[in-house]
Amino acid sequence: MENKNHTEAAIGGLTYKWIDILVTDPDKTYSVIYELDKTIAFVTGIKLSSNREPLMYSRGSQKIEINRQEVIPEGYESKNLYNTANVPVNQRYLRRGGKITAGNGQVKFEYKDTSDNITQFMPYRVRLDLDCELKDY
Repeated sequence: MENKNHTEAAIGGLTYKWIDILVTDPDKTYSVIYELDKTIAFVTGIKLSSNREPLMYSRGSQKIEINRQEVIPEGYESKNLYNTANVPVNQRYLRRGGKITAGNGQVKFEYKDTSDNITQFMPYRVRLDLDCELKDY
């Protein structure tokens, strides 16, 4: 089951969007396709968060596409996109040295839960955070 909660918070020429996936069953892949607003020109950063970080950190992997461009390959471990509170706020987003053109405005987020020997499954939420730049700035 997927939940397409998306919200934004604008600051000047920037906006932050987030997309939630509810992981309700173990060892399953969840997928969401989200349409960015037409006012967004670029995605400049991405990160993951969760209401149960240990589960996402230990069990999760994902694939992320923006404008049909694979930004994060399938099987990329969630622990590589997750930051703890001890990381400075302005360094929490993965920034790959440039801007990703919003283009067709589609973001495809595929998240896979895989059992491990460390954590016991319980339902959890995974959030993909996008740092975006608006067109007219």
